[in-house]
Amino acid sequence: MTKEVPKLRLVKGDAGNLPEPLDDARMVAAVRSGSSSMAGAFYDRTRPAVEKTVSRLLGSRDSDSDDLVQIAMIELIHSLDRFRGECSLDTWSSTIAANVVYKHIRRRSLERSIFSHELAPEEVPHSTHQQPVLRGMVERVMQHLEQMAHERAWTFLLHDVHGYSLDEVASITGASVAAAQSRLVRGRRELHERIAGDPDLAGGLDALEEQS
Repeated sequence: MTKEVPKLRLVKGDAGNLPEPLDDARMVAAVRSGSSSMAGAFYDRTRPAVEKTVSRLLGSRDSDSDDLVQIAMIELIHSLDRFRGECSLDTWSSTIAANVVYKHIRRRSLERSIFSHELAPEEVPHSTHQQPVLRGMVERVMQHLEQMAHERAWTFLLHDVHGYSLDEVASITGASVAAAQSRLVRGRRELHERIAGDPDLAGGLDALEEQS
């Protein structure tokens, strides 16, 4: 006699009762409403983007990096009323953090060290024998950036080097989009003209071609 095999029956267990992951929009709404229970989740969600931005613009080894991250996190909370969800929360966090760094740099007149960090020749793939030439070229470009109007140089840096949109650059620098676009166009043209008219840079390019 064949023993009857009991039929399997699917039963909804505890896993089906787990809450859905909280998306960014609901998290922001909860923090806006003053939910203290969501504050920690919001902090954990946004801090990586803030840290990455501060490190990228200022350098991870700068003594003020940790303080600026905390200031940016506070500013991020205060700015939530202006967040309309037109961009991702990561983009918004990065823009707020970049604005904090921008103000810090203006206050401490750190343009030279920042431009040096951004244009570090060690970040560019090259052979060992090209290092002295590249270092000299970077120094010359840095000098040109320093001599340009601060707003033009930083608009160029934020847009063309770091990839922020014109809307984001305008928010970071406290300018209108039209002003940011004008600064970008003029900054690009001025830097290109400076490089084209610099015999040291032209000589450096020739030296690199000979060494390659």
